[in-house]
Amino acid sequence: MRQEGIGQATLPSNGTEPTPEGPEPAEPPQPTQAGPTEAGPNEAGPTPAEPTQAAPAKKRDAFFDNAKYLAILLVAVGHAWEPLREGSRTVTAFYTLVYAFHMPAFIVISGHFSRGFDGSPRRVKRLITGVAVPYVVFEVAYTLVTRWTDDAPDRDVSLLDPLYLTWFLAALFIWRLTAPVWRLVRRPLPLALAVAMLATLSPAIGKDLDLQRVLQFLPYFVLGLLLKPEHFRLVRRRAVRVAAVPVFAAALAVAYWAAPRGVYPWFFHNDSAVQLGAPSWYGPVMTLATFGCSLVLVACFLAWVPGRHTWFTALGAATLYGYLLHGFVKQAAGPAHWYDHPWIHQPLGALAVTLVAALTVTLLCTSPVRRVFRCVVEPRAEWAFRRGGEGGRATA
Repeated sequence: MRQEGIGQATLPSNGTEPTPEGPEPAEPPQPTQAGPTEAGPNEAGPTPAEPTQAAPAKKRDAFFDNAKYLAILLVAVGHAWEPLREGSRTVTAFYTLVYAFHMPAFIVISGHFSRGFDGSPRRVKRLITGVAVPYVVFEVAYTLVTRWTDDAPDRDVSLLDPLYLTWFLAALFIWRLTAPVWRLVRRPLPLALAVAMLATLSPAIGKDLDLQRVLQFLPYFVLGLLLKPEHFRLVRRRAVRVAAVPVFAAALAVAYWAAPRGVYPWFFHNDSAVQLGAPSWYGPVMTLATFGCSLVLVACFLAWVPGRHTWFTALGAATLYGYLLHGFVKQAAGPAHWYDHPWIHQPLGALAVTLVAALTVTLLCTSPVRRVFRCVVEPRAEWAFRRGGEGGRATA
């Protein structure tokens, strides 16, 4: 259970999160944003800085909000598909394809919105209230809930062993703290890739703070730190949008071929090569292979993201809510026997599951839900800090 990330309960992605300072999985759910220099769990991944009285609020970028919403939608759908994989090569193929890029996209955006993190008191405060506090709250909440859903009444509350979706918050906290380091060193992306490759060689890293996944997903966060707005504009050109169609079609065909061969666990990035039943040298090779594959698909995904304001743009500012809360719905599916009906495992049933998952996470990003859960997802916690330190909600 504690092995999944945003997309799997062993989820990713946790995932993967998304979407989403930053499930995702996040960025602040408020309607205004101060640009891509600060982000939190709602950015997904992937975060705009909160406006203050001293500086006028800048307009949010609809493109990033749209990307975060679509990424968190795929996170929820990927989770919903998990019980349908067995016996369905088609579902497994779509599952593999989605897992290849939804969490990487969420993490890249989170890294991009973390570019302004400099360790100042204001940003550290935002990191604590927007990432660390929600991590503690939801780690405890998921432990208590899964005691019932997993029939594990003796499961201990462990803040060092992220459970289910909470791995992304732990990872984001660590990644963001290291942001100044990656801006300082030479060739940060090759260095981050080397760290990820070495992590796959060691099954002894353990589950503390899900460090295996933290290290293996690190290159995507570092890439986000390095990307500038013009890089995102490059992938939104018409030529890239057109090319994305055959690329995704080819990727789906490869995923269908790979479905019975058990390739998809490599995209979870939560185990070493030996733990996946492969020779140690497979780890570094698969790290580079999955990184290249995921980057291409992330670029294709971003090429399809609309840059204009849409009906779901505002929901993209609250992806952390959808990411953290949809897991409770997914956990309830087992005891409720939602997947026990035979028709659910038919094509129309899989389509129905997909639509229900998309609708659920969409509703969880709406304003009424945000008002109810803001005290735990975006707590102010002014009482815990000295006066004079500026803080606010974190975004992803």
